[in-house]
Amino acid sequence: MRVIAGEFRSRPLTAPRGLDTRPTSDRLRETLFNILAAQTPQSIFVDLFAGTGAVGIEALSRGAAQVYFAEVAAPALAALRANLSKLGIAERCSVETRGALPLLRALAQKNLRAKLVYVDPPYADATAYQETFALLVSLPVLAADAVIVVEHSSHAPTPQAPAALIAYRTLRQGDAQVTFYRVASGAVENAPPV
Repeated sequence: MRVIAGEFRSRPLTAPRGLDTRPTSDRLRETLFNILAAQTPQSIFVDLFAGTGAVGIEALSRGAAQVYFAEVAAPALAALRANLSKLGIAERCSVETRGALPLLRALAQKNLRAKLVYVDPPYADATAYQETFALLVSLPVLAADAVIVVEHSSHAPTPQAPAALIAYRTLRQGDAQVTFYRVASGAVENAPPV
């Protein structure tokens, strides 16, 4: 596993042993950031259920201003911290060890609006998808032009999002599928573009 492009191009990333952490593949990250190329520079990027941090690190490498990671699993968290340290980018990041929902609540309290949000819980955890969607649309954490990308199994239905989020693109690569959402017009009040 490595950083695909940008400032840290080709730098290797650490991943924990075993199957408990499912890092987003290099190929999928490359495709994802080719699609998000125009939105990534100077963005606030939120990497929920971050695992090794590969997606958020890719965003930083491609010019994101700040990345907020959420991860609770100890082996993944150790890999995430090792990757941030090895690349010398810890000052451009924040790591929430209590999970995705506490991170979203903290962003709301700080009045920070994310331009890009990556959601990648364990594929079988339907509750994690639903709770994350619920907070994304109920808390003031999304910029009006935010893009939410949700990774899920290509062998299962796309997680059901609330009406405030409109799916506009789906991409499948192997066992993984990502669905891109935008905020419905008027669904996020007083949220300036980032």
